[in-house]
Amino acid sequence: MPIAPSKIAAATDHRPEFSLAQARSIVGEFFRPVEWIYWTDFLVSWSVAVIAFGLVRGPGIDWPWRVVCFLVSSLLMYRCGLFIHELMHIPEEKLRSFRVVWNLLCGIPFLIPSFVYYTHVDHHRRKHYGTKEDGEYLPLSNRSPWWIVGYFAQSFVIPILAIVRFGILTPLTWLSTPTRDWVHRHASSMIIDPMYLRPLPTKQTLRIIRWQELGCFLFIVVMSIGVFRGLAYGTGRLGPWFLPHAYATGVFVVTINALRTLGAHRWLNNGGEMSFVEQMLDSVTYDRRPLLTGLWAPVGLRFHALHHIFPSMPYHAMAEAHRRLMRDLPSDSPYRKTVSTSLWNELSALWRRAKGSVGSTTSPTAHPASP
Repeated sequence: MPIAPSKIAAATDHRPEFSLAQARSIVGEFFRPVEWIYWTDFLVSWSVAVIAFGLVRGPGIDWPWRVVCFLVSSLLMYRCGLFIHELMHIPEEKLRSFRVVWNLLCGIPFLIPSFVYYTHVDHHRRKHYGTKEDGEYLPLSNRSPWWIVGYFAQSFVIPILAIVRFGILTPLTWLSTPTRDWVHRHASSMIIDPMYLRPLPTKQTLRIIRWQELGCFLFIVVMSIGVFRGLAYGTGRLGPWFLPHAYATGVFVVTINALRTLGAHRWLNNGGEMSFVEQMLDSVTYDRRPLLTGLWAPVGLRFHALHHIFPSMPYHAMAEAHRRLMRDLPSDSPYRKTVSTSLWNELSALWRRAKGSVGSTTSPTAHPASP
């Protein structure tokens, strides 16, 4: 059942307290990423997604099958994109080649190179979570429902903003240092807080950013040439329906991710520092209907409370780790309160809390959704 804001303090005073050491002793064997699982999952998902994407506009295919292909390609592209979340928590020395291949096949073509998610680590710093230092948090339970509507509506503009960011702003950053700094602070992060300012990068990080930006820019140039040839001369594979198809796919993916993000937390904090248990209780677990839930919260993200307890746990181990925690933790463990019956219940509870709040009625500006 959803937790009301007034019950958070009571939950954190509950005895016995949540023991991180006890939880780790239960799931201590689940912290090693298995490389072949990452490669197989990603490459199979990516290959099927690309094939299905092409079949949507393929000749001789009836409309019902085009719709099926669209859903398959979009959901699998969404799954592939969310591997960026894993990359942020896998130690840099592990899965190096996977990191490069993901950027080449997914990060750059989808215009979400891994550098845009470097700020995710602040979401997991205990002193930053839910504060102004956390770009992935808004106190939505304490603000007008229009903030939820505004956050959800941004899905229609984010695909266009991504093209502007890497197709127009990127070359401008090569000409002007002030422009470079502004773009980095305001337009280079997958966050939800429109007031968040990203810290300027180190020289080493800036080199990585420049290479990934260049890849995105060149991809846009090549695709633009292909689209122009398809529209002007009727040659090539990028016909007149490619742009609407690509835009619809982008909107679908960002919309699903926005729904998942809204259901990932209870958004009860209002700016102050939260205790570890408060942060855990502010996160949500969906352990029912794994096949359906895995479509909108893939790559382990349906176990979001577990992820906030153990951020370095690989996604493929989370289902079994959660099962063991539910089996072996005390019956009154606060961890059990993170479990929700459905995404609909959480979204409905969030809406009710927002309607009952006395927060601002100002709608937020558009910003990319985070995993």
